[in-house]
Amino acid sequence: QVQLTESGGGLVQAGGSLKLSCIGSGFTMRDYHIGWFRQAPGREREFVGVSVRPGTGGGPFYTDAVKGRFTISRDNAKKTVSLQMENLNPEDTAVYYCASSRAALSAVRQLEMYRAWGQGTQVTVSS
Repeated sequence: QVQLTESGGGLVQAGGSLKLSCIGSGFTMRDYHIGWFRQAPGREREFVGVSVRPGTGGGPFYTDAVKGRFTISRDNAKKTVSLQMENLNPEDTAVYYCASSRAALSAVRQLEMYRAWGQGTQVTVSS
């Protein structure tokens, strides 16, 4: 059974940092893209970034709002993909999810291409 579990969320002041982790089980993580998404209250879930499947070429890729502040890294041996978030601001407040996909590289930013999802972890940034 494919399972993804996020951890590391919490409350942080603006300008602070957090590191989220996504641990996978029940599948071979190196065969999948692992994406990060977030959903703020009253808003749709949106793409944050993705660690593409090794050997696919390129990546990680990020949405413009987090470029230069967020960094995704992958450890296939530990079945973990991390999201390091720096210089956080209140607009980053959301529930953060990781998800797995085997979509074509051109589609890795599309939410509907992800099949398995974690339960999410709350990130709250105070001003």
